[in-house]
Amino acid sequence: MSQTVVQKSEKLNQEQAGGLATTPDSDQVAVVAKNISVQFRSYKERPHTLKESLIRGLKTGSLKHYENFSALTDVNLEIPRGQVFGIIGSNGAGKSTLLRVLSGVLPPTSGEVKVRGTLDSLIQLGAGFDAELNAIENIYLNGSLHGKSREEIEERIPGIIEYAELKDFATTPIKYYSSGMYARLGFSVAIDRDPDILIVDEILAVGDERFQHKSKAVFQEFIERKKTIIMVSHGLSMLENTADQIALLSRGKVAFLGDPKEAIEAYRKDEYQTALV
Repeated sequence: MSQTVVQKSEKLNQEQAGGLATTPDSDQVAVVAKNISVQFRSYKERPHTLKESLIRGLKTGSLKHYENFSALTDVNLEIPRGQVFGIIGSNGAGKSTLLRVLSGVLPPTSGEVKVRGTLDSLIQLGAGFDAELNAIENIYLNGSLHGKSREEIEERIPGIIEYAELKDFATTPIKYYSSGMYARLGFSVAIDRDPDILIVDEILAVGDERFQHKSKAVFQEFIERKKTIIMVSHGLSMLENTADQIALLSRGKVAFLGDPKEAIEAYRKDEYQTALV
């Protein structure tokens, strides 16, 4: 990445870090990520037994057999209420990790996330489902985990089953479902919760072409209702036409934040650095 782009990125992070303290509680802000960093352990020839660890420790003088890998470094974002916020970057740039942090699935190594309103994520459809239970039982299970009463859940079941196109399989244990059926159920359950903030990770390709059209229609409805949508997608033309602003990630850092067209142009430039270099 060129020195100019790096300087802009550093200035951007400094400006955001300096301004976040006065804005997290604003009614116009849906999500604030402040100084988010995530580190994972990268293992090399990981010992399988205590004996191997001790032998290696005697040889190297250290029992440590891993290195820390930074997936995200000092990411600062402030996402206004009612916006479509896109996140782009190469494979390994940190996009999905950032979504997991924003959705509360993954706690950051450092930094904090503040959310105003109810939040739901279409990242891992069907997460928390029990394969031994059928669709109806899993809807009850999922609803109870989200604090819904039995009466509320029972009222919503017919609509969820119908939208997922699983009427003939509603009492079949989901372990017998195809991957498409499983994903349709997960998608239908998630959108039925009608959150204020929706986090999406390349999930609009659920099911066959016909069901994808239904999924995109729901997505468009959320936009028209001024829901806050945070999404990762490799569909750049779709993001350019839909997003209010885009964050471009490079090696776990925000390389650009702003106008969708400019963000996509920066991504396509030869000097853009991936996390895989």
